[in-house]
Amino acid sequence: MTQGAGHGYEPGAGYEPGSEPAPGYGTAPGYEAAAGYEHDYPAPGSAYDRPAPGTGAPGPGAPAAPPVPSYDAGTSAPPAPAGYEPTRPDTPLVPPDYTPTARDLPVITVTPDQGDRPGPLYVVGDVHGYLNELLAALRENGLVNADGRWSAGSARLWFLGDFTDRGPDGIGVIELVMQLSAEAAAAGGYCRALMGNHELLLLGAHRFGDTPVNSTGGTASFLAAWRLNGGQPSDMERLEDRHLTWISRLDAAHVTDGHLLVHSDTTAYLEYGSSVEEMNDAITGVLQRSDADECWDLFRKLTKRFAFRGDGGAQAARELLGTYGGKRVVHGHSPIPYLLGEVGGEYQLDAEERGQTVNGPMVYAENLAVAMDGGVTMDGRLLVAQLPLVG
Repeated sequence: MTQGAGHGYEPGAGYEPGSEPAPGYGTAPGYEAAAGYEHDYPAPGSAYDRPAPGTGAPGPGAPAAPPVPSYDAGTSAPPAPAGYEPTRPDTPLVPPDYTPTARDLPVITVTPDQGDRPGPLYVVGDVHGYLNELLAALRENGLVNADGRWSAGSARLWFLGDFTDRGPDGIGVIELVMQLSAEAAAAGGYCRALMGNHELLLLGAHRFGDTPVNSTGGTASFLAAWRLNGGQPSDMERLEDRHLTWISRLDAAHVTDGHLLVHSDTTAYLEYGSSVEEMNDAITGVLQRSDADECWDLFRKLTKRFAFRGDGGAQAARELLGTYGGKRVVHGHSPIPYLLGEVGGEYQLDAEERGQTVNGPMVYAENLAVAMDGGVTMDGRLLVAQLPLVG
């Protein structure tokens, strides 16, 4: 930035976990104990161990006792073996500094097929309300089944943000991500999500509405910006407190397997902290304080793009990676057609260079950045990819 009572070990029960007696422990049907080990074997000196009256012989069924040598009548005991030293009551059986090794005792070691080795890592680019396209892409990668339920076991799945706006069912997308988070955790994997600028926009439109905020372009409001950026009335109508709580707790960045995961291709994250943890906490603090101008400033900064494109792009990526860790920045936000200069942006390609089909993530900035927004809102693709990228 996400267990059953009455069934565990109870202190004082007399048994450590895993060493409890089996339920219903007792004598198996037809069990006959060996002679001399019966549960009701007569104790020495009992009526069955004394001679029968007037006979001097052992009692009924009593086995004849072997003669017991006595050393009380002046007969010396057999000599002790050479070098024998009697054990004292306080002598430790194991030296205090003894550590068992595989030679002395069996030692359990974790093999490559055991333990908590993490499952494969996947990332999802911007979804923007395209629920059907999302489900199709997740099925294609084996992450959900035909019913849209988690089917990837211990796999790890990260969404890079921007679940709503522009597409038809942003709330449906949020519901799916929340559902998969619970199902993946139960299966030994996880499904997690990052904060996108459109999550900030939706929160602001809901919290502040038409409240004026300070903007470089003059007076503005979250609600007006939400409408201009593809806000869907059906999403706002279906937005519930649980959705708002979930969104407001999303982290802005995460580092895993050498990848710095963020939503936006900007270095503005650096203004909020010198570590991932500090930056995530600072952004969460902004949302908790719920000041309209402060939230607007955060939204404006995380809406910046193209930091890793062009001549200074690799250096900007190195700056972000040097501060937060990782070997590659993986981001959404800027559609790959924008990064290629096909539409929008600062750099425009000529007619012969345009028309490239988005087939997968885009690696650029001297292999330091990976773009994951396939441009699903502009007839592109909704991208799901396994990391690290191969090929």
